[in-house]
Amino acid sequence: MPAIPPRRPSTIRADATPRGPAGSAHHATVDCVVYIDGVGERGRVPHREAIRRVRDSGRGFVWISLDAPGHDQMEALSRDLGLHELITEDATSGRQRPKLEAYDDALVLNMSTVRYLAHETVTQVSDIVSTGELMVVLGRDFVVTVRHGDQITPTDLVGAPGYSPERFAIGPAAVMHAVADRVVDSYIEAAEGMAADIDELESALFTPRTRVDIEQIYVLKRELLELKHVIGPLTTPLRRLSVDHLDLVPAEARHYFRDVQDHHAQAAAVVATLDEQSTSLVSAAAAIVGVQQNTDMRKISAWVAIAAVPTMIAGVYGMNFRHMPELEARYGYFVVLGIMVAMCAGLFLLFRRNRWL
Repeated sequence: MPAIPPRRPSTIRADATPRGPAGSAHHATVDCVVYIDGVGERGRVPHREAIRRVRDSGRGFVWISLDAPGHDQMEALSRDLGLHELITEDATSGRQRPKLEAYDDALVLNMSTVRYLAHETVTQVSDIVSTGELMVVLGRDFVVTVRHGDQITPTDLVGAPGYSPERFAIGPAAVMHAVADRVVDSYIEAAEGMAADIDELESALFTPRTRVDIEQIYVLKRELLELKHVIGPLTTPLRRLSVDHLDLVPAEARHYFRDVQDHHAQAAAVVATLDEQSTSLVSAAAAIVGVQQNTDMRKISAWVAIAAVPTMIAGVYGMNFRHMPELEARYGYFVVLGIMVAMCAGLFLLFRRNRWL
């Protein structure tokens, strides 16, 4: 199995402000931070004032973070930033496939986010991974992040140690890189959790005298397919960000996107390997279940054969014929019982020796 790279710290350094109720479509949380020379200014700033300050001074950029914005709020922000109406529609509707779209004055990156859900056992109703969406709108002096779902929060993207102002001084593309970096980290975390689940099921599967619950493997297979469908489509957008000469992505930022692309490729390879491993587990579990069912059928057949002997003998003497010589024998009853017991015991020992019982 390809090695899972160690989890790296998130790479955005900013100052988060208190957030409102998560997931409200009409009361989206707005975090707005102005960055000058890579350093975020403390304190909450209305986005219109932040945009005006940056554009009047010609220095720095604005980072605006939205949590499931309503159409009116996103439309107002789009007017202030001069965004295309299709960006507004995608930001409010959600359910976007991972993609990279270039407009005249903006670059839009849609990503699916993943959060691994801790659990004690895998059941048919288990949700092992929870998915959401994250949209990044990149402009020359602004970057807007729009979140749908309760996966990666702005808190996950701020205050990370080891992220220097020099990197943010690159411009808004540094925020897009940091967000993509954290999203790919979430893929790696989910892959680590799924790998542990598969190893646990594999160990239980090959433990002697352990009943196999094949439904658990099917659940893991289902969740792996969901994770695979989340990770796969992001390959092309990351490749474009790291290779194509996009106006809004400086050459220096493309180097960082190559690192994200490399980790994304490793995560995709691990998930593909886990998918193959789960397929093998399904085949092995089906074979083990077949063996267990065959063993059960042999036991049932053995007991039926043992029970058939006294049933047959008792049936013969239960036919009530008048002329049956054994009926007049003094010890006939005890002899017949002895024959029943002897034959049953003999069959039991025979089946036991052949490991049918």
